[in-house]
Amino acid sequence: MIVIVIGVSGSGKTTVGKLLAQSLNWDFSDADDFHPSANIEKMSRGIPLEDADRLPWLLHLQATIDKWLLENKNVVLACSALKASYREMLCRDKQRMKIVYLKGDFELFAARLKTRENHYMKVDLLSSQFAILEEPEDAIIVDASQPLEEIVHQIKNHLTYG
Repeated sequence: MIVIVIGVSGSGKTTVGKLLAQSLNWDFSDADDFHPSANIEKMSRGIPLEDADRLPWLLHLQATIDKWLLENKNVVLACSALKASYREMLCRDKQRMKIVYLKGDFELFAARLKTRENHYMKVDLLSSQFAILEEPEDAIIVDASQPLEEIVHQIKNHLTYG
């Protein structure tokens, strides 16, 4: 199974994803690691990515997900996947994939980003992420303001009991 943990920057995708993967004894991967250097450079300069910038990244992720599915790997992937079209590209097998949406408000995520160090995604890009966000309806939706242990517990319950 592949679980994609989605949300805007500062929602906790990587932190929650790592904890979830660890608790399930699954692999973890961060979609940020798949960005071409040009995308990282652009975001580092405070310039939001366009769909054309994201397409090679999404195609790389799509190919990687296909490989994981072929190998029957259990993976938690942290990935913004802000638009429905991005999620459609990535969700290659609805029977073996689940989307988890970490939902929260601008103020919470902005406060988290202000304390983040050594990351190219800065608080000034958060508005652009909320502007393009298309909240999923067919996902496990979790309040990102809760304690990490509670978030992971809720996700695991949904995965186990539906």
